[in-house]
Amino acid sequence: MMHYVYVLRSARDDGLYIGYSANLRRRFTQHCEGTACATAHRRPWTLIYYEAYLDPADALGRERYLKSGAGRRFLKTQLSHYLQDHPFRTAA
Repeated sequence: MMHYVYVLRSARDDGLYIGYSANLRRRFTQHCEGTACATAHRRPWTLIYYEAYLDPADALGRERYLKSGAGRRFLKTQLSHYLQDHPFRTAA
């Protein structure tokens, strides 16, 4: 069984959500349908990044890292081409 760390981007506020799941398809569907309480108010979502791990502890450790300042800097670098093509909106 694989364990996933993923990054979603909200079309509503351009914010990112970093999460973990053992079933990425089901979890993404929950985010999109609004049945995930933490993200229901920020729909719709786009899955922009994920990593797969064999061990759940590795995936959970990676999730913790990506939620840190260094992890967010890593994501900014890792997703530089995507972010260049889909920049964050600026508040007017």
